[in-house]
Amino acid sequence: MRCDQGAGWPRGHAPSDIIPRRKPPQGGGGFPAPPGFGGHMAVQGGSVLEPGWLLSPAGRPYLDSILQKNQRRVFGIEVTTVYWPAKLRASGRPVIFQLHFWDCGDGALKKFEHLLPACKEEADAILFLFSFTDRSSFEELPAHVSRVVGPEEEKLVRVVVGTKFDLSPQADVTEGDVAAFEGTWGLPVLRAGSRPGAGAGRGGLARVAPLLDALAERLWRRDQITAGVTPGDEESPPA
Repeated sequence: MRCDQGAGWPRGHAPSDIIPRRKPPQGGGGFPAPPGFGGHMAVQGGSVLEPGWLLSPAGRPYLDSILQKNQRRVFGIEVTTVYWPAKLRASGRPVIFQLHFWDCGDGALKKFEHLLPACKEEADAILFLFSFTDRSSFEELPAHVSRVVGPEEEKLVRVVVGTKFDLSPQADVTEGDVAAFEGTWGLPVLRAGSRPGAGAGRGGLARVAPLLDALAERLWRRDQITAGVTPGDEESPPA
């Protein structure tokens, strides 16, 4: 995950960067668009492609390779950009975090070796997810953390998110399990609910606000430590 920070509301524009970060890739499936793609391309001498070939019987095998249940198959890395405002308690100054979430499933990471380095390039944080209703996903966390984060990447903010924590009757992971994991690995475990209707107020922000606030605070703390700002100064992060 990449994170940019800007001060104040941008009045319709993206906040100015404090720390340079690469912009999210453009183009289908999260990969950079080829030169000229999406613009005006002049082809001399007529079309160089056979019109309608992909929809013909000869093109059917290739069409099937990019469809899944009659929907466009998503390849590679999916990128979601989120702007999240927060207010510093000490100074009262609002800060807008620009978060770029680079999402790729564990199966794809194992199948395509180039995806993991691409996800971690210029990243600020890594989120590890498990489900409170799936114990195997929780038990696999140590292996995921060890495999994804190398010794030279300790500067990355690492956060674990447990989903479906509000489905207590179906829970396979206890609070004791979570506390033991936090004590052993020194990683915070954030919680995200999934019960229908829970936290649906104001466009669903009530559900994600605690999660994004906690993530933004950890990113802010990391940047303050890197900049040499001591706790208690004017730019202390929100609690």
